[in-house]
Amino acid sequence: MRKLLLALAFAAGLGSINSATAQVYPARPLHLVVGYPAGLTPDIIARLIARSLLERLGQQVIVDNRPGAGSNIGTEVVVRAPADGYTLLVVTVANAINATLYEGLNFDIVRDIAPIAGTFRSPLAMVVRPSFPAKSVPEFIAYAKANPGKINYASAGYGTVTNVAGELFKAMTGVELVHVPYRGSYVPDLLGGQVQATFAPIASVIEYIRAGKLRALAVTSATRSDALPDIPTVGEFVPVYEASAWEGIGVPKNTPEEIIEKLNKEINAVLADPKMEARLADIGAVPMPMTPAEFGKFIAAETEKWGKVIRAANIRPD
Repeated sequence: MRKLLLALAFAAGLGSINSATAQVYPARPLHLVVGYPAGLTPDIIARLIARSLLERLGQQVIVDNRPGAGSNIGTEVVVRAPADGYTLLVVTVANAINATLYEGLNFDIVRDIAPIAGTFRSPLAMVVRPSFPAKSVPEFIAYAKANPGKINYASAGYGTVTNVAGELFKAMTGVELVHVPYRGSYVPDLLGGQVQATFAPIASVIEYIRAGKLRALAVTSATRSDALPDIPTVGEFVPVYEASAWEGIGVPKNTPEEIIEKLNKEINAVLADPKMEARLADIGAVPMPMTPAEFGKFIAAETEKWGKVIRAANIRPD
């Protein structure tokens, strides 16, 4: 009987320790892994969120850039990390695309990363040069069908959101466009007329649109963008078309639920701050607060959606 009582007391003590550990989380700095170089949008937003989380969590959030392989290197770092809530991942639309684009990945983004929260969504802008004959999406479709294979559209490379957005447009409209992938910026060639169109992140082209150097035919989100309120959506002419860049945050699977819930609460509070909303608006983005379950369903749906596009268009990584 004495041994039984000791065992029960020991178990109760462990429970108290675990409870206390959960209550004091975080007890040391967190690492937020970004699968891209410093200075790109995922890194910029990660640093904004990290700065705000420092104030709310009382611990530093260190942004850890691990670029390479379309963000797969950084993702695998987090997949292999301890499930203790101290290593976080910036999850992006690239993760959903890469699930099909890359064969033989050592992880499954839906299975191996536990979703915490969405952070933002940003539409692309379908743009052409001012001298391009079409002034609207219907005119663009008509012109493309009358001139099959004569319109080049630029992207940031095979399998990027700028590429799959163009391929989705092709599939849903039946037009024949020629894909021209770039490793660097394609905007100079668009301005110079070497390519005729692109589906670009709003932040990268909005100043050219405002200056009249590029014409926005539409935005690719389901609703109009506050950054370009007078520009229609592609979906107004091509029903249910939608393509967006987006980001969120995840952790290794098996991370304790109480930690996930705490991080979700704090991240959503950061997104509700008017200053954060204003910073996101500067790049044509809007906050995307979600519960962990909602963000998980969103990632799975995006993975399935872009997987179909990649297989249909036979897209392969560079």
